Amino acid sequence: MPSVRPKQAAACWLAELGNGDKFLFDIGSGCHERLAAQKIPYDYLNKVFIGHLHVDHMGDLPSLWLGGTVMNRLVPLRVWGPSGGTPELGTARSMELMKKMYAWDIGTRSGVIDFRGGALEVHEFPFDGVNEVIYDENGVVIRSIPAVHGLDGAVSFILEWNGLKFVYGSDTFPNKWYIEHAKGADIAIHECFLPATLLVTKQGFNPMEALMVGTQGHTSPEQFGKVMSLVKPRLAIGYHFYNDFDTEPEVRKRVRKTYDGPLDLALDYMVWNVTKDDIRVRMSAVDEEIWPSPALKKKIAPDTGSAIAFSPFTISGALGFPEVTGPIFDEINEMYGTDIEPIFKK
Repeated sequence: MPSVRPKQAAACWLAELGNGDKFLFDIGSGCHERLAAQKIPYDYLNKVFIGHLHVDHMGDLPSLWLGGTVMNRLVPLRVWGPSGGTPELGTARSMELMKKMYAWDIGTRSGVIDFRGGALEVHEFPFDGVNEVIYDENGVVIRSIPAVHGLDGAVSFILEWNGLKFVYGSDTFPNKWYIEHAKGADIAIHECFLPATLLVTKQGFNPMEALMVGTQGHTSPEQFGKVMSLVKPRLAIGYHFYNDFDTEPEVRKRVRKTYDGPLDLALDYMVWNVTKDDIRVRMSAVDEEIWPSPALKKKIAPDTGSAIAFSPFTISGALGFPEVTGPIFDEINEMYGTDIEPIFKK
């Protein structure tokens, strides 16, 4: 969604394969919470493919990246994303600036925890590559195709594994690349925005805004249906609209003006189990009281020498309460055979 709400997070799709590999396509605002509820060890959530740099498609990347370091991710976070029309509008520059923006956060973790999960591997690829391979590992091939959205620098993705094909449009206006290269997909996901009428009555747009945003910047239900009528996937999935009791029927009715094939309109936590013989739709089981899954490999002691020290001024204000913290340290040291001392002793 362009803006999150309790019922719906922004754009994020998790693809889990039978070989154990897991891939995230977009990581928009609010999605980290949804991913945590799946109880997947964070070392497995280490491959993110970003379709474009709107906040509703990459806003939770910092949370997954740095938050994951205290959720027992001990491997680098790998990020793939497109170049921009100019270098400063590309993924690599965005990630460089993200690291600078979170310098204080990173500094607080250095020398305090096992920070191997804080490594960030960025793979920028040309936005104008047509069906170009950007990932080829473990029998999984992922290609990118250009998308038409916002500015130069938006893409869609095609994942192929074991004779199955998954296509994710991210955000895009209908375009020739999607129609050509999504054909034969088992799952074809494409944005399906609210009708212009509902953008006016429900979201407060004026008529020009509604038409420009709903049919030129995004893809209306009727346009979505036309795209899917040409692609002919085993299952078409529309997303990117507030899916409510009073909007879903209108969106579906408009899609059916131009497409009569298999259709789902996505909800948060909706799952599609895909085999060559069947596609089963269900809702995921979630745990709202999730704690971190155990680390998948042995943690190493942090390099305390890399810790950034407080200034004398800040130290002068700290109250160590040794009569309180001393017994806490004694308890842990006795339980685990360690000899750790508090930083603030007075």
